[in-house]
Amino acid sequence: MEGLPEAIDFINSHGSHHTDAIITENMQKASVFADMVDSADVYVNASTRFADGFRYGKGAEVGISTNKIHARGPVGMEGLMIYKYVLIGNGQVVKDYAGANAKPFKHKESQRRYPL
Repeated sequence: MEGLPEAIDFINSHGSHHTDAIITENMQKASVFADMVDSADVYVNASTRFADGFRYGKGAEVGISTNKIHARGPVGMEGLMIYKYVLIGNGQVVKDYAGANAKPFKHKESQRRYPL
């Protein structure tokens, strides 16, 4: 890649539009990246492993959408809004769920059984 505009064009043409990140010391370029990359989550100097509904405080993730409009039926202004999350960090990473210092899971096995 020759530079930032080419990288942004490549991401917008070939990416998933879910999560993309830039690692840079140049905050002006980071701002352009965050504004111009067409993804739901754009991270600056932080791990893309933060892209998780649970980490966003939305509870358990039941689906992922990269669509622009997802509403159906009568829709008010809030239903027409789309969101782009921009996380600006300083090298943060997500804590592992495995290993000696793993973050424990808080869910427990369900006692109910459902036939398939």
